[in-house]
Amino acid sequence: MSRRIFGPFNRVEGDLEVQVEITDGAVSAAWVNSPLYRGFEQILHGKDPRDALVYTPRICGICSVSQSMAAAAALRAAMGVTEADNGALAANLVLACENLSDHLTHFYLFFMPDFAREEYADHPDFPVTAARFKAQTGTASRDMLPARAAFLHLTGILAGKWPHSLALQPGGTTRAIEPQEKAQLRTIVALFRRFLETTLFADRLERVAAIDSAAALQAWAQVHPQSDFAHFLRLSSALGLDRLGRGGGRFLSYGAYALHGSHLFAPGIWDGGPKPLDTNAITEDISHAWLHGQTEPMHPLHGCTLASLDNPGAYTWCKAPRLDGAVMETGALARQVVDDHPLARDLAANGSSVHSRVVARLLELARVIPVMEQWIAALEPGAPFCNVADVPDEADGAGLVEAARGSLGHWLRIRKGRILNYQIIAPTTWNFSPRDAAGTPGALEQALVGTPVSARGAESAAVQHVVRSFDPCMVCTVH
Repeated sequence: MSRRIFGPFNRVEGDLEVQVEITDGAVSAAWVNSPLYRGFEQILHGKDPRDALVYTPRICGICSVSQSMAAAAALRAAMGVTEADNGALAANLVLACENLSDHLTHFYLFFMPDFAREEYADHPDFPVTAARFKAQTGTASRDMLPARAAFLHLTGILAGKWPHSLALQPGGTTRAIEPQEKAQLRTIVALFRRFLETTLFADRLERVAAIDSAAALQAWAQVHPQSDFAHFLRLSSALGLDRLGRGGGRFLSYGAYALHGSHLFAPGIWDGGPKPLDTNAITEDISHAWLHGQTEPMHPLHGCTLASLDNPGAYTWCKAPRLDGAVMETGALARQVVDDHPLARDLAANGSSVHSRVVARLLELARVIPVMEQWIAALEPGAPFCNVADVPDEADGAGLVEAARGSLGHWLRIRKGRILNYQIIAPTTWNFSPRDAAGTPGALEQALVGTPVSARGAESAAVQHVVRSFDPCMVCTVH
C-alpha cells in the first residue's frame, strides 16, 4: 500500500490536489483538496444586496453567467419581482450559450487530449487520435475554437459582453434588442448547429437527441464513424470507460432554464427512482474543512464561511454539502437522469461513470440548440426586457440554477437593507466534497476508489479520466 499526492492538475479551472491510497494496483481511498481560499462570501457581508450582481460573476471567468443568474434569482426572490418575458428568454439564451460553450470546451480541450498521451501509444487508434486531439497541435481545437468564438457573439448581443456581464438583473435583462439583432441571433445559432452537425456529430441534432439506449448509441456510432463523438465512443468502449469512475447513483438537479413557471430540464433528485427535491434538506458540513463557526451541519441560509487553520480534521477549504445527509452527484448526467431522458437513464442504470458523464454533456448540446432557436423566435423587439423593483430592508432569497457542471445555489439574507449573510454552493462543491462528520467521502472521492493504475501510479491516465469527467472548477468551489 502506498500514498501519493498529485496536483496541480493541468487543464483544470483553479487549483486541485488529490491524495490517493493505492493498494494492489488500484485506488483504495482518495482525499480531494481545494487548496485556494478566496473569501467571496466574507467580501459580500455588509454590502448593498445589488452588489452581489457585480461581485459573484467574478468568482469564475468560465461560468460567470451562471453566477449572475443565481445572484439575480436570489435577489428576485427577496425582492418579489417577476422577470419580463423577453428578459427571461434572453437570460436563458445567454446561460445556454455559456453552458454549451463549456461542454464543447470540456470535450475538445480538457477531456479528449488525455487520449493522446504516450501512455496510449500502443493503442491501434493512437496516431489518428493524437493527430486529431493532441493538446495544442491537434486539428480538433483548430476546428472547434472558431465555432465557439462565433457562438459566444450571442452573449455579446444579449448581454453586452462575456464574461462578467452586468446585463442580467432580478427583473430580466437590461440589453433590449432590435429586429436586425434578432436575425443575427438566428444566424449565430444556425452556424453553431452546422458545426455540431458536420463535425461533432455528423448527424442532425434531433436524431442525436432521440437516441434512447446504450445499445442504440453504439449502433449510431457505427453509422457515423467520422464524427468526433463516435471517435470518443470507440475509445470509451475499448478502454472500458463505462466501468471507470463509478458514482453512487444519487443525482441532484435544481432544474435548468426556467421559463413561465417551468423548466426545460426538470428539477428533482434520483435515488433509485425519481423523487421531489426539498432544498430545505440541504446542509453543509465543515468537519473536514479549514473553517470554523459551525458545530453541526447547517442549511446555507444560516451557515457561515469563516477561515481557520486550527481544525485538526481538515484537509481542504471545501465544505461538504449533503442532501438529507446523502452525498449527491450533480452535472449534465444528473440533469438528464432527473429529466427522464431514456439514454441517460440507461447509461446510469448501475451508477454514473466516466463514459456516461461525457455522453450526457454532448447530449445536452443536441437537446438545447433546437430550443434556443425557439427562444429566439419568441423574442419580441420593442417589448420590455426588464422589470424594476426596490430592495427590501428585510428579506431572504435563494437563487438555484444549473451551470454546465451542475447545481449552483446562492442563498441571501438581507437585514437593514444590507447583506447579513451570503452563502454559495457550487457544482464542484457537491462533486469534490470532502468527507463529512460521519466519515463519508464525497462524490469524486468515492468515484476514484477502484480506479486501476499503471506503473505511472497516481498519474495514470485512468485517474485523470475520472477527475476530468466531473470537469472541476476549483475557484467556484472555494468562491
